[in-house]
Amino acid sequence: MSMTPGAPIDWAKAACDAVMAAYTPEELPPAGKWHYHQGVFLTGAVQVWKRTGDVRYFDYTKRYVDHLVDELGNVVVAKGELDAIQAGLLLFTLEDATGDSRYREAARKLRALFNTFNRTREGGFWHKDHYPYQMWLDGLYMGGVFAARYAARYGEPELVDMALHQERLMRRGTLRPDGLLVHAWDESRRAPWADPATGMAPEVWGRALGWYGVALAEIRAELPEGHPAREDLAAKLGALAEALVHYQDAGSGLWHQVVDKGDRPDNWLELSCSSLYVYSIAEAVRAGAADPALLEAARRGFAGITARVEWDAEGRLVLPDICIGTGVGDYAHYIARPVSRNDLHGVGTFVWACMAMDRVD
Repeated sequence: MSMTPGAPIDWAKAACDAVMAAYTPEELPPAGKWHYHQGVFLTGAVQVWKRTGDVRYFDYTKRYVDHLVDELGNVVVAKGELDAIQAGLLLFTLEDATGDSRYREAARKLRALFNTFNRTREGGFWHKDHYPYQMWLDGLYMGGVFAARYAARYGEPELVDMALHQERLMRRGTLRPDGLLVHAWDESRRAPWADPATGMAPEVWGRALGWYGVALAEIRAELPEGHPAREDLAAKLGALAEALVHYQDAGSGLWHQVVDKGDRPDNWLELSCSSLYVYSIAEAVRAGAADPALLEAARRGFAGITARVEWDAEGRLVLPDICIGTGVGDYAHYIARPVSRNDLHGVGTFVWACMAMDRVD
């Protein structure tokens, strides 16, 4: 059985509905954990709820959070890793919708984690305690957007300064001359993948670069009009959009797992990074940071993703070609990573892409 949704919002609903049919909120993988996998998907579901008014998406999100946040606002998280912060974005929505103070208390506890993270000499957060001295592009989204949103809501401008400092350090350590950014940077130069002179990782991994684009867009959105960093972040987002278009696959409209090496026969087209790039390009144009002509690249990317969608026996959406989570490595490392179907990395970022296209079309 197959179907073809029309507008981007219909694609977003189909994607959310597929995951919600497969898992109860408590079962979302990794089950029973406060984790960015669920946070990425559910921040997409929240956007669908706000756009459509369909309370199913809100109720599902609330059940996930309420399973893990108790009546006192306690939430058990993995300490020492930026990934533990991202699902906190859900707390702001729930506080607004319910007025329940325990969501703010849980957010306060997550905010306090920033004071506990290990750092480089210049104050850059280690991505995780067991990756000492390493800053990963992923981390700017995982922690920075929450910090900026918390600052805007609760009046802690120093959190914005912290997030902007992380971005500058991350960019300085990972930016290449072609406008792309490698996956990570190691201050110590001790990681097996680190360039002994610069500490840079050797490759541009698709999804990590996508997290960076989303972080630029969403941190900027939290800054008040007139904040001096708004123009800087917009310029960086626009430059990234220009660079991404250069590496878009001409035939499919998608992007490769290792972004700049699409000419290699073992490289493959990956849908979560493609979704994140559609989002980033569309948001760059919407922010006035990129030429509106780039929207055509976003539309080609979106069409390329939807062309890959499959449908199961029940008529539910199946998104293939999603890289599972991965660490930093060389080209062979990324190419050998397994792919999955309806992984929350992919379905969540696809929903984001749908919502970005909904906003510009």
